[in-house]
This record gives sequence, C-alpha cells and structure tokens, in this order.
Amino acid sequence: KKGTNISILVGEIIHALPENQPLYPDNVKTDIPLELRVSEIIREKIFQLTYQEVPYASLVKIENMEDRGKVFYIQATIFIEEPSQKGIVIGRKGSKIREIGVKSRKELEKIFGKKIYLELGVKVEKKWRRKPILPQIQ
Repeated sequence: KKGTNISILVGEIIHALPENQPLYPDNVKTDIPLELRVSEIIREKIFQLTYQEVPYASLVKIENMEDRGKVFYIQATIFIEEPSQKGIVIGRKGSKIREIGVKSRKELEKIFGKKIYLELGVKVEKKWRRKPILPQIQ
C-alpha cells in the first residue's frame, strides 16, 4: 500500500517462478494476429474520439493489408449499427473519420516502422452484433 519493499517483493516473486523454455521465439512480441491488432488500434481511436456515443456498437474489419515496399497499405471498414452513428463517426465534413485515421496511422507507423496508407470506410449494418456471420474478423 505504501510502496515500500517493492524491490524485495519483486525479487521474491521472480525467485518463486518456475524456469521453463520460452513459449515463443525472441522475435515474437505477441500471439495476436496482425489484422486483429490493427483493427483494435483503429477501434481504440473510435472509443477515444467518439466517447460513449458509438464505440460499443462499432467493429473494425480489415478488408486488405499489403506491404508495398516503402508504404504499408491498410483498407478497413468501420461497421456501426445505426445511420445516426455513421454521422458521428464521419463527423462534420469528415473531420472525425479523418482524426480517427490520423491517430490510428501514427500509432501503426510506430509498430510497423514505416509509412502507413490507411483507408477507412464506414458502413451501417443493423444489429450486426446479433448476426454471428456478419462481419467477421479473420
């Protein structure tokens, strides 16, 4: 509670941990598929920028991802449930979707270590959460 003896506690925890072979090679940072990571980064920006208005009814599906040498191309669709939510995600004169794209692209460029071309679209799919086949992240 007071933050004292933390280093002792950490040392004891490390000492108690069993030694095993690594589960993944050293160059593997996560076992989450790349498409899912990318879609969740975009969805996170939707959460941050639309507050409580849209996020829980949104899904980001990666339509296409390809390395084009100096640029990594990503095409994604944001699915929402209501036409009114589409306006919120797009924003006035496209300001919100542009902001979602810029913030997502900046984070993705750090991960990929190269320029990202990010194309975002928005589609209304009524009650998509109740339709297990539409849309699916692969």
